[in-house]
Amino acid sequence: MVVDDEALVRSGFDLILSAADDIEVVATSVGAEAVDTVRRERPDVVLLDIRMPDVDGLTVLGRLRALPEPPVVAMLTTFDADEYILTALRSGAAGFLLKDTEPDQLAQLVRTLVAGGVVMSPKASRAVWQNHPGAAVVDDEDSTRVGRLTEREREVLVLIAEGLSNADIGARIHLSAGTVKDHVSAILTKLRVGGRVQAALLAQRAGLLDEGQRDGEAGPGSGR
Repeated sequence: MVVDDEALVRSGFDLILSAADDIEVVATSVGAEAVDTVRRERPDVVLLDIRMPDVDGLTVLGRLRALPEPPVVAMLTTFDADEYILTALRSGAAGFLLKDTEPDQLAQLVRTLVAGGVVMSPKASRAVWQNHPGAAVVDDEDSTRVGRLTEREREVLVLIAEGLSNADIGARIHLSAGTVKDHVSAILTKLRVGGRVQAALLAQRAGLLDEGQRDGEAGPGSGR
């Protein structure tokens, strides 16, 4: 389901996603109607505009997260350094997409969301942190948490932050799905975070994505 106040964005995303054989756009909506439409249509994923004139996306996100069976929600934004992105991620969004995302990437990003992955490109997430310097400070407790991770867990954390699902992580570093699941559980426990998005944010804040990209130049851990 696509929620945006601009008809052109709604119709464009609908057209692009509906062309994929494995994706069905069950509805499009504007902000004020979004929650009722989600209750009626029960989509797996909602792409939600972060800035709308009648009701802002953060308010809609909060209402969707309060539903008994909330959908996965990713925010739509025009600006990769949108000041509201960080708040949305901390409020339960599974990531964010820029509205000018290449059409051939859009369907794959939706598949990533359905598979439990995080949609948050390293370039765009760095812009978020760079424009919120106070949020970018890694305190001693964060450093201690990251220090608890094994080398393999750090590698898995970088791939979580790249947006990979457990299955994709397993394929990338040649581990079984069960082993990856165990690593993810250990990472969330050691970092004391509530989910993959919060882990990805901490990884970004700690500079692990930059480390992963440098290491990836000579090995299999490089980013997509």
